[in-house]
Amino acid sequence: MVSEKELKAIIEQVLSEMKTKDFTESKKDTETVDQIDDNELSDITMVDMRKQLLVPNPENGEDYLQMKAKTSARVGVWRAGPRYKTETLLRFRADHAVAMDAVFTDVSEEIIAEMNLFTVKTKCKDKDEYLTRPDLGRKFDDEEIALVKEKCKMNPQVQVIVADGLSSTAIEANIRDILPVLFQGLEGYGIKVGTPFFIKYGRVPSMDVISEVTGADITCLFVGERPGLATGESMSAYIAYKGTVGMPEARRTVVSNIHQGGTAAVEAGAHIAHILKEMLDQKKSGLELQL
Repeated sequence: MVSEKELKAIIEQVLSEMKTKDFTESKKDTETVDQIDDNELSDITMVDMRKQLLVPNPENGEDYLQMKAKTSARVGVWRAGPRYKTETLLRFRADHAVAMDAVFTDVSEEIIAEMNLFTVKTKCKDKDEYLTRPDLGRKFDDEEIALVKEKCKMNPQVQVIVADGLSSTAIEANIRDILPVLFQGLEGYGIKVGTPFFIKYGRVPSMDVISEVTGADITCLFVGERPGLATGESMSAYIAYKGTVGMPEARRTVVSNIHQGGTAAVEAGAHIAHILKEMLDQKKSGLELQL
């Protein structure tokens, strides 16, 4: 018969062996994970959700996919009980991360230089203040206004501005394609363009200050829009004839959803050039403009 002391020794030995085995296997698993190269991992955000039908045994899968093709909404994702399935949850978190990056990153200095834009900054000192103080994103210090007066042609027919807004990613994704097409279209119409530049931490009404400073007939602001879970690359153009500080929003004409899944940047550039010509002809913008 095994004594209590011998039984205790056996139990301690077994527990010791179990701990050693668990640690060795855990270490082996960790080493395996550490050896995975980032290039071996697929980018879940590259999957087109509109082509995915995750509902099991759909009654009419073909019609369901046709419906999904017309919207970026998360339909046809199915569930595990009351919860999202793992793939859907991971995609949600990945898209949310894309949106956060779009808001909190800055537009690349290389792109600004490549597009031959000089930079002015609103009264916001950083991104956090930009997000919490929208009023400061509409105003400029005297030194910034002086820089605009120094570098810009005064009284142009069209003053073009680019601002980071709420999505720096949108500016980086679209501005290279849209500006050359826009300028080419305006040149074809015989319209004189002022000196384009970039506004850091800029809100939409910042364009009204620039309109008054430069004396432009039309001010056209390209700005990154608030990103959603469908895309972080959506840019809009806000355009106003004879813009003034404090003017009603109804005086602005807006071309929105400029991105790969919406209106392509090249197409938007040509369309906006036509709108600018109509504004100059009609001397109107916003709700008064007839297109």
